[in-house]
Amino acid sequence: MNDAAPWPPPGIDPNVPSTARVYDAALGGKNNFKADREAVEVFARKIPQVREATRLNRDALIRGVQYLVRGAGIDQILDIGCGLPTEQNTHEAAQEINPEARVVYVDNDPMVLSHGRALLADNRTTTVVTADLRDPQAILANPEVRAHLDFDRPIAVVIVGMIMQIHENEKPDEIIATLMEPLASGSHLFLTAWPDTGDPAQLGLSQGCLETLGNGWIRPIERLERHFQGMPMVPPGLEYVSRWYPEEPGREVPAFEDFEPYERTQMAGIAVKP
Repeated sequence: MNDAAPWPPPGIDPNVPSTARVYDAALGGKNNFKADREAVEVFARKIPQVREATRLNRDALIRGVQYLVRGAGIDQILDIGCGLPTEQNTHEAAQEINPEARVVYVDNDPMVLSHGRALLADNRTTTVVTADLRDPQAILANPEVRAHLDFDRPIAVVIVGMIMQIHENEKPDEIIATLMEPLASGSHLFLTAWPDTGDPAQLGLSQGCLETLGNGWIRPIERLERHFQGMPMVPPGLEYVSRWYPEEPGREVPAFEDFEPYERTQMAGIAVKP
């Protein structure tokens, strides 16, 4: 980063935690402030293995992206709510399999744009834009998104660790439907979400997020399934991330009753637009 660039970037209050920076802190990253690290400690009091849970979510992201590129032949990805650069990133997982895969990152945190632009300065197939999941029309109309992705061919929409931040009053299903509507047949939707089965760890994760970030809602599994708009699901469907292996649907996986509490807090799924 240029030494003359303002720090923190304009639009950032380092005393207020943000989703992207709290996630970075939980992963052990360095692109965060004291307020973000303190938020992680709040999470840890609710669910002691919050860092392990965050890593599970990141691992699911990588598995899902690798399936999309290798298994489904997708070469265009719209990653909404991407967060700060860490190991491994969506474009790295995708381009490891297909060097020509194109990735557009979307996030509403100016710090993500600052770090992302620096990281991707020499990457012609990947870009980052500032936009908000709550305004899907603005994402679809963004000139950089339109210039980078071909909407006449299949695109994978990736919303990992984000849909739980959208309150029911903000109509998350309508947001997803708006994003998927203009996409070509064969496009994919990849989501992770927080289930509500009455498990204390699930409630603790939600409470920690609500206390620190003001959002983060768990939902019954049958409610989460509606996020996928009735589209056909890739096996094994919507599943706990520790049991979710889209490239190996027949793989032996642990039983739910053998899970650690933190392993019950997140589910993942991929659906295909007919």
